[in-house]
Amino acid sequence: MDLFDLSGKVALVAGASRGLGKGMAKALSSHNAFVILVARTVKGLKETLNEIEKEGGKGLALPGDLSTVKGIKELLDKIFSEVKKVDILVNAVGTQRRKPAFDVDEEDWDFVINTNLKGVYFLTKEIGKKMVKQKKGKIILIASLTSKIGIPNISIYGASKGGIASLTRHFAVEWARDNVQVNAIAPGYFKTELTKDLFSQKDKVEWIKSRIPIGRIGTPDDLYGPVIFFSSKASDYVTGQILFVDGGWTAA
Repeated sequence: MDLFDLSGKVALVAGASRGLGKGMAKALSSHNAFVILVARTVKGLKETLNEIEKEGGKGLALPGDLSTVKGIKELLDKIFSEVKKVDILVNAVGTQRRKPAFDVDEEDWDFVINTNLKGVYFLTKEIGKKMVKQKKGKIILIASLTSKIGIPNISIYGASKGGIASLTRHFAVEWARDNVQVNAIAPGYFKTELTKDLFSQKDKVEWIKSRIPIGRIGTPDDLYGPVIFFSSKASDYVTGQILFVDGGWTAA
């Protein structure tokens, strides 16, 4: 079990106030990482931190806007005034707008891309600088089933997640010689706050289940193993990889 022990490690989880980010933050804490929780929503961050502390973990909650370079730099100033290093970055920030491509306007595009791609790029870049300097680090980006396949009415989201898959490979190659591993987890359909409206539609839920060989929708607990693997010594010789956690959808 020492291979997966994160004692003494500091993990920054962006998007930790809810859903998959919250679940991965709790997973890292359960393996003894000190977890810095970041998101826009103060209430959600406090709830995540309270749950971590009730389970014996330790962390720090810092609200901030990760969709702008200015907001990212202000947040990182706060973080590095509190801690000396970040060993693990889980960049789980994400948003969505579901509509046909013909109905997408510039505001929709900017809203999704600024959060899902621009913000992820610049936060990863800044943390990557620190990790390259310290000659070690683990970065986990969150791609998607839509990084590989097309699905109607989420074209901007798909574009952003295709970008995440590409960034994973580029960052991995640039920083590999400095002992920084960059990988991505690509979830399939998971029931979270972000997909709540979708899962209220019975016909859509049945269609989704029919495409998943395992036969069920994912839950945040299904990302526990992948995030611990990519954050630990177990993945020291793994970089630039995209792990689809989709119940077998892409295999089928």
